[in-house]
Amino acid sequence: MSRLVALDLPLGPELQRAIADCYHAGEAFSVLDQRWSELRRRDMLSILRPHVVRNSEGFLAPPDEPLGIAEGDGAVVLTSGTSGRPRAAVLTWDALTASAQRTSLALRRGGPTRWFASLPPVHIGGCAVVVRALLTDDELIFGTSDELLAGPPRGATHCAVVTTQLHRYDLSDYACVLVGGGPAPHDRPANVVSTYGSTETGSGVVYDGKPLGGVRVREKDGELLIASPTLLRAYRHSDVDWVLDDHGTRWFPTGDGGRVNDAGTVSVSGRLAYVINTGGEKVWPEDLESVMEGLIGVTDLAVVGEEDAEWGQRVVVAAVTRRDPEAVLADLRAVAREHLGPWARPSRLVVLASIPRTANGKVRRDLLATLI
Repeated sequence: MSRLVALDLPLGPELQRAIADCYHAGEAFSVLDQRWSELRRRDMLSILRPHVVRNSEGFLAPPDEPLGIAEGDGAVVLTSGTSGRPRAAVLTWDALTASAQRTSLALRRGGPTRWFASLPPVHIGGCAVVVRALLTDDELIFGTSDELLAGPPRGATHCAVVTTQLHRYDLSDYACVLVGGGPAPHDRPANVVSTYGSTETGSGVVYDGKPLGGVRVREKDGELLIASPTLLRAYRHSDVDWVLDDHGTRWFPTGDGGRVNDAGTVSVSGRLAYVINTGGEKVWPEDLESVMEGLIGVTDLAVVGEEDAEWGQRVVVAAVTRRDPEAVLADLRAVAREHLGPWARPSRLVVLASIPRTANGKVRRDLLATLI
């Protein structure tokens, strides 16, 4: 009988070997986050319900009764938890293989592909990099996010980062930089590939607006739906609310707003749950954030809606800055008006010490709303 092994190991060769052991044994794995507090670790284990926990000293019994796993299941990956409690998506080894092969093929740059692995493997972005080296001929070089600039001198050709890291580091020495966790800047360098996907899609499935081979994306009632061999099988504690078409094809409802044009190019607006409706006009926080990025004196920012009796909702910007708040707000309003329209102008600015984000860089808008 197959089992789920929770890997309590840091990112590195030992974790890589442990995942390979699970693959060859026909077992499923889930990676625990080394940064969790003991209370958080216990809570996440109660979601995963593994059969055994493997650390650097051996195998341990889990605190809770294990939950069954199906034959062929490969990875159980926690969602990023941008709102509410994370869910655990179950990806089969076939889905992981489909994702790894399509990604590797799409990102080849004429020579050996060597990934600088630095993203937390508890989330799909970091986990996919490690799994890719197991299921394709891609290679790995391990490091931390603070060592990204040391990747190319060590032989790394590729790296996966979140948008925040793209702003912090000059990554021009990489042949390919895969960016996820949020919209990539419009004026990104030529070596940067913007990826769209989720834990449920087995990592990125749309690169620079184009779906990978075998991936289909369509729009229904403003929501993007995806059919792909890389999709999850189920959640750990529940089934998926699939959308079935007339041919019986299962489509995953992403919860993201967007469009697919006649040429098949996908544009993503943002999470439907967080769209701001102000005076009858829709403002997507991600769109507004992307045009406001790079404002002089602002090191980080995020957009959220605030209830308003007259307008329904108002646009509020939270920013990390040492500049005069009134001057920053004036600049933000000018940028919003120029790029999107007068309805997108923020009503006010809240200065914070930091923007609440998940480990893979996504804005915690639920938490942000409590801070404004």
